[in-house]
Amino acid sequence: MKYAIVGTGSRHKMFRGAVADTYADKNDLVGLCDINEKRLALSALAVDKGGNGIATYRAEQFGEMIDEQKPNTVIVTVPDYLHHDYIIDAMRRGCDVMTEKPMTIDLSKLKAILDVQKETGRKVTVTFNYRYTPARTQIKDILMSGAIGDVTAVSFRWYLDRVHGADYFRRWHRYKNQSGGLLVHKSTHHFDLVNWWLGSSPTNVTAHGSRAFYQPEMAKQMGLSERGPRCYGCPVAEKCDLRLDLMADEALRELYLDAEDEDGYLRDRCVFDEDITIEDTMQVHATYANGAMLNYTLCAYSPWEGLEVKFYGTKGELSHRHVEVHGVFGGERAKAEGSEAMTTTLYVAGKPAEDLPVWEGAGAHGGADPVMLGYLFDPDMGHDRYGRGSTHIDGAWSILTGIAANASIERNETVHIDSFLSEHGIVLPKKEWKFG
Repeated sequence: MKYAIVGTGSRHKMFRGAVADTYADKNDLVGLCDINEKRLALSALAVDKGGNGIATYRAEQFGEMIDEQKPNTVIVTVPDYLHHDYIIDAMRRGCDVMTEKPMTIDLSKLKAILDVQKETGRKVTVTFNYRYTPARTQIKDILMSGAIGDVTAVSFRWYLDRVHGADYFRRWHRYKNQSGGLLVHKSTHHFDLVNWWLGSSPTNVTAHGSRAFYQPEMAKQMGLSERGPRCYGCPVAEKCDLRLDLMADEALRELYLDAEDEDGYLRDRCVFDEDITIEDTMQVHATYANGAMLNYTLCAYSPWEGLEVKFYGTKGELSHRHVEVHGVFGGERAKAEGSEAMTTTLYVAGKPAEDLPVWEGAGAHGGADPVMLGYLFDPDMGHDRYGRGSTHIDGAWSILTGIAANASIERNETVHIDSFLSEHGIVLPKKEWKFG
């Protein structure tokens, strides 16, 4: 299978490594495309093709890359607001598409993708690696078993610490028209998990959100009134606990600081800037077609990082807690390790609560990435009884909760999904998740 990648920032490395290294015996990486020549060169150097190396193309040569290299599938890892352009162009040129989440950021772009997919019949895969984390797959396994009966409600809280969370406020993600805000860019993972866990899709969404921490007033409270426009060269950088030192990280320096003269992209802008348009504190209430309800919270400035989720069922309750980072102490992230980092508790009515051995795996994202990449790039992986693969339909439903939540915040009202889709001329099949 022949692949080409458009977008050679940090996220593309996972796909490049899978195609050009781990599964190179079954796949061929035939082209790389980016707006930035220096990032292109760095990526090309990392691919051992022998001879003349791998073909590289500037963004405006995307069509030329497809015509010359004839990839079966194009992998899209550009910023979110550009996904639809490359997804659509690739499909129209006869390619299947594999895209980073979120598939896109608003309903007009979603409609364009869905229309062209229907027109061309091409395959679109959205890479939701959280489905493949062993601990999250275990939750699906327990729910599939009927251990807690029918799920009636879910409480889901996600915490981003002041390293990971801050990072969304210093680059392109901080503008809602480029990322859809965290309710689309980040929460699409979480809403997809809920859709998949419940085997259902949202019907109504109500949300509230604010920017409570990453704002100019907070910088003043922290004694950072003399801050600069970016961390690099900032006169108060040494006083700021949220600073990003690009010089201290060789990979970030090469990818961004050394390459910014090519396209003007600054990777370390101040997280307290006035012009930031996304929220850092969000709560969502949603109802689902199967009658279940969801309460969801995302905080982007938590003192620790991880998640807590509880399922309420007609026969009992299922709880899962994952501490990824205990906190940031003295500038160092205290990452949680081993079995203490994750706990899963099953409480069936009439029986004592049972702490279950949590499924574990090796590799990035809690062991998710190696499993997902196997299913994506190894044709011999076989049937997946958990139905973790994601199409354009899954991608659409995953972003709908976040897009509707953004609309709810803006309108201060509940958004009814059927009417919301109808307003924008979108016909989206109701998704039925079947497993086994």
